[in-house]
Amino acid sequence: MPLIVLLTFGFFVAALLYASVGFGGGSTYLALLALSGLDYRVLPMVALACNIVVVAGGTVRFARAKMTPWKGALVLTVVAAPAAFLGGLVPIDRDAFLLMLGVSLVLTGVTLLIPVREETVGERSSLAKFLPVAAAPLGFVAGLVGIGGGIFLAPLLHLTRWDNARAIAATASVFILINSMFGLAGQLLKHGPTMFGGAMAEALPLLIAVVIGGQIGSLMAVKFLPQRWIRWVTAILVAVVGARLLFEV
Repeated sequence: MPLIVLLTFGFFVAALLYASVGFGGGSTYLALLALSGLDYRVLPMVALACNIVVVAGGTVRFARAKMTPWKGALVLTVVAAPAAFLGGLVPIDRDAFLLMLGVSLVLTGVTLLIPVREETVGERSSLAKFLPVAAAPLGFVAGLVGIGGGIFLAPLLHLTRWDNARAIAATASVFILINSMFGLAGQLLKHGPTMFGGAMAEALPLLIAVVIGGQIGSLMAVKFLPQRWIRWVTAILVAVVGARLLFEV
């Protein structure tokens, strides 16, 4: 079976699953792309573009349902977005990129294994006030390697009892959308429109797949697998790929 067919199917499934819980799927897109042997420079551009089309639908859905705590979400995003832009601008060679990506994927796998309550109860932890400080480095890493950063932010929000589970998902969706846009802008300025256009042309089937999968996932909850199974399988996938990349550096 041609590689592009396998990638397209993988991107469709990832978009559907992630969109159902407010994420974009950038970490899994990067994991799949890293195994495909594509030029490492186009990986962040493709993953960030896919992130944008997936979480845009989820952001609108959460907003219409009045689940988004806009004040808190925008504070975190305003801090992170400029850092994501700078991360996208930073020149990085192949080995350094693979090292950063490998570490990011391994950490993503770890964060996905952190237990998440359906509803966060009780007052916010005193550590919650430091979340805007943490948002800046998350944004930088997001722009540098091509993820939205929500996969790191959401566990922190849960651990500090920042809000209930749906509000956290809505916040992560906004965070990923804006960070991905700023990170992609930085990548575009760094590599130029020619490489960006070529990357998007090659990734067109993948973009179509995530548009369809993301819309389905944002309209309905995924019921055929328990959410914890999805998290565990995804955690294993991205952690194994991340470890493999670290061994190649």
